[in-house]
Formats: sequence, structure tokens, C-alpha cells
Amino acid sequence: FDYVVLPRGGDELGAAGAVQGFPTRLVKARTVDAYAVADSEYVLEGYLHARDKRYETKEAEDADTQGRFHFHPEWAGYMGKAYRTQTFHVTAITMRKRSKRPFIYPMGVHMYDCNNIDTTVREAAFFELCDRIQPGLIQDVNIPFPMTDWAVCILQVRKRLKTDDGWLRNFISSAMATSAGLRLCICVDSDVDIYSMDDIIWALTTRVNPNQDLLKPVPGGAGQTFIPSERVTAGSAEWTGMNIRFEGGMGIDATVPYGLEKDFMRPVYPIDRVDPATWFDADQIAKGKALMKTQSWAEVLARTGR
Repeated sequence: FDYVVLPRGGDELGAAGAVQGFPTRLVKARTVDAYAVADSEYVLEGYLHARDKRYETKEAEDADTQGRFHFHPEWAGYMGKAYRTQTFHVTAITMRKRSKRPFIYPMGVHMYDCNNIDTTVREAAFFELCDRIQPGLIQDVNIPFPMTDWAVCILQVRKRLKTDDGWLRNFISSAMATSAGLRLCICVDSDVDIYSMDDIIWALTTRVNPNQDLLKPVPGGAGQTFIPSERVTAGSAEWTGMNIRFEGGMGIDATVPYGLEKDFMRPVYPIDRVDPATWFDADQIAKGKALMKTQSWAEVLARTGR
């Protein structure tokens, strides 16, 4: 998907250096004619044998079947399946010097490190995509952890004209068309905290007209075999990308129609005029705040007053 924003052949190492604020260091590989990122945890050198295809597990090989037997955890929050794929023949394994950073952490799938790597780039790409379509309308993008790395995006917009009611639907359709298998794209207003799932659910509950605001942009398009509900559409055939059928995902316009903002005014609570210390000691206040963290909408209201 990111190739929509950063074309194939673009300077990805340059982009990585820009993000971290200094150039990405490279080092010559030991056994192949290539370069590697010098500060990588590990570097696997070798070559890809495109025609040497093998199954990823013995069970799949014995059954000569793809997409049925478990392999390892995947980003969708389910066990991934074993497939028959090209083999990578390793000629060397190198690692960075442990003296600078003694702890080496192998990346785990559907864990916070994997989520951070995936979603940081995807959020930026979705933002750039929308801003290219209609500059200034998009305000922020979030991919919440429980909604998985590649299956959702939440877009926040600030409408300026009546025509923006339509542009945000162009955003939804474009996001779902360019990111294969994107199952859910939600668009909300700038008064909704897109980092609070409680605020998102509240917007879905109170601002969505099921007859008008639900979109199904790309039925029959390219999907994702990592999503079980898509895998099973293959039926008795192998659960591979060639046999599944993407239902098209769902886009949701959870914004207030332009011009009706006063009819959707959020209540305002005078938090600046109330001092809890008047009635409670420091320990009681700390305990109350800790309890609110498990009820995030209450925490948002206490923090913003609306």
C-alpha cells in the first residue's frame, strides 16, 4: 500500500533517515553483493530461489495443502496458516555489536513493536493519500491496536465547505481501494478523539445513519488471507489469495453533516471551575484517576471537559 505514496524505487532508506533525524547507516554484506542496514538487530544474507517452493510446515507438506495448518501468530490476531512458497537460502547471519545495546529483542507478530513499525508508516501514508486528494481536510489518522495493523484506519477531518461531505467519502473509497484487504475505514470529525476507542464508539453510535453512511467500496477486490472470515470464502478449495473472495470491506461516515454542527454540539463540563482537592485527598484523587483509565471516555471528559 505504501507504494501508492512512496513509488517503487523511491528512496526508502532516505525516508527512514528523515524520520529518525540522521542518515541510515549501511554496511557491505559479507557473503552476497548487497548492502544491509548497519544498526539492524540481525541481518540474514542469502538469495531467494523463486522456483524452489516448499511448504512452511511438515503437516502442510504431508497433506500437500496450503492455508489449512497453523504456522505462527499473525497481525490479524489469529494463528497464521502454512503455505507453499519460495525459499530463501541463508549464506550468513550477522548482528550488531551488543556492547552498545546489550538487549536484543526479536520482533513478535501482533505485538506492540510490530504494531508500531507497521502502523506508523501506514498512518502517515493514509494521511498523505487523503491530503493529496483534497488538501487541508484531513487532520489525523489512527490505527488502534485492537483493530489490527492492516485491517482498519480511522480518519479525522475538519470540514470547511458542504462539498467536504463528499470528499471524505472519496477518502474512504481511496483508502480501501489502495490498501488490499482493508476491512474497515471510519471517518470522524475533529471533535472526536481518535485515540479513544470510547469516543470512536460514541461517534459510531450517535452520528451514523445506516441508510446513508455505510459504504462498501470494493466488493470482489483483492483481500487478505490472514483474515479468517475471508479465508473461509474459499470453501473446499485451498485457502489462498487466488481462491478467496473479498467482500469489499466497510466504510463508515461517522461525521456530522456540514451545517448541522449546532445540532450535534457536545455537552461542556466546567472542569476548570471544580477542584477535586476541595473534597478529596491526593491518594483518593490518584485512585479515582486510575479507575478512569479503565473507562477511557470518562478520562477524556475529565481531561477536556467535552
